[in-house]
Amino acid sequence: MSATGGELVAAPDEPKPPVRTGAAATAVAAGILISRTFGIFRQSLMAAYLGADVAADAFTASFRITNILQNLFGEGALSASFIPVYTKLIARGEDDEADRLAGAIGALLGLTVAVLVLVGIVTTPLFIPLIAKGFTGEKRELTIHLTRLLWPGAGIFVLSAWCLGILNSHRKFRLPYLAPVLWNLTMIGLLLWAGPREGERKLAEMLAWASVAGAALQFLVQVPTTLSLIKRLRLKPELQSPNTRAVVRNFGPVFVARGVVQISSYIDQWIATFLPTGMVATFNYATAVSVLPVSLFGMSVSAAELPEMARAIGKEEEIASTLRSRLKRGLRNIAFFVVPSAMALLVLGEVISAVLFEHGRFTAADSRFAWGILAGSAVGLLAATMGRLYSSAYYALHDTRTPLRFATLRIFLTFVLGYICAIPLPKILGIDPRWGTAGLTASAGVAAWIEFVLLRSTMNRRIGDTGISVRYIATLWAASAVAALAGWGTWSFISERRFIGGVVTLAVYGAVFLVTTLVLGVPEATTAIARIRRRR
Repeated sequence: MSATGGELVAAPDEPKPPVRTGAAATAVAAGILISRTFGIFRQSLMAAYLGADVAADAFTASFRITNILQNLFGEGALSASFIPVYTKLIARGEDDEADRLAGAIGALLGLTVAVLVLVGIVTTPLFIPLIAKGFTGEKRELTIHLTRLLWPGAGIFVLSAWCLGILNSHRKFRLPYLAPVLWNLTMIGLLLWAGPREGERKLAEMLAWASVAGAALQFLVQVPTTLSLIKRLRLKPELQSPNTRAVVRNFGPVFVARGVVQISSYIDQWIATFLPTGMVATFNYATAVSVLPVSLFGMSVSAAELPEMARAIGKEEEIASTLRSRLKRGLRNIAFFVVPSAMALLVLGEVISAVLFEHGRFTAADSRFAWGILAGSAVGLLAATMGRLYSSAYYALHDTRTPLRFATLRIFLTFVLGYICAIPLPKILGIDPRWGTAGLTASAGVAAWIEFVLLRSTMNRRIGDTGISVRYIATLWAASAVAALAGWGTWSFISERRFIGGVVTLAVYGAVFLVTTLVLGVPEATTAIARIRRRR
């Protein structure tokens, strides 16, 4: 099945019963949750030992620069272009051709990444004005040094994405999403060992080396299982193969679309470099929390659904019916978790920052600015998360151009609105310029909603009505509001004990939300309780 010019073309294969992806999504979510938990612990240690000063800003900017390679060539782009083609071959029993495709893409990816890493190391000074225009003097020089150290690790991350694509296509989700734990543990170990002993600049340099070592471990742990799924691996760039050409052809628009989306976050950081010292690091700490719901719930559902949607075969209406069913079920699952996450960021952002970051060199004043960033992130959290699932549906239809068009619009809006809200608006309002970081995330949320509406409306015209009811969304927001009141009331009594009080507050918030949704008869709440009981 393919999609050309907005039309579905049915494959000759007979339709098969749809596979439920609840267990797969749970496996992905569990892996992401564990990995992100360690990631937030790593960020917490960085806040303690690097604080929100020159070295922290430099390391944050350096990682952003090298992360360009991972974001453009890594999981998102490779999955969207490779998995639909590779999965279709597996579904049709064409194992030899699937193995040939895996080897060809692995070879092409390895060669391309090797060249780009070398170019990145040589041309690093050229990237600084693009990502950290506001950095000068010592901060700029340190950023250049750290960036050059981090480039090889970024290349290894891309190779990990090749493993992930093969593993996900074979419905093995847990390993590739747990593997980043090794990367986080490597950096955590370095911070615990060297943090109390070394100065900030030396620690940032050692942390860069630890990042590269952790990336290598993350890749190597996936290799044995990946190779066991490929009977005959031939690492040869066979561009003459129709399937290889299909992946490369699909990769182009996805690569650009991913680049456009990633430019949004880089624009935010670029603007943040013009704000007072420490705001780049604070922005990074806070966004590590705000992207957690997107990664945990949006990525888990989208990653599990993409191979299954790509397997959809049969007549045009049968394919459309399968996609509608998967989208509706996936959107409800996403909303059940993301709506309370957005409310927590909006109302309890200071509590979250106090628990995760407020120790060592990160102060209560820093937590208030982090709260502003988290509250701004709440604006577009639901749209960004559901948009990932719609993009997966387009990629399953081999349509990579529609998401590209809407992502381009999003980046334009992010730049214009972000600059206005971050730089001139605080001056007009007469407030501390550091609050401009909250304007960055809020304006990005507005752009995410516009992109989401376009993705949904265009998909609805192709396969019929999708989405979730207003009543369901309103129920979730009402339950989240009740939980927020309970959480805020708890925090008002025990806020002086920042860490313990914050943990208790967040526990109260989560418990009240779950109980409220159970009382209101939300099916996803009952399902969540049932899964917890089964695991116990």
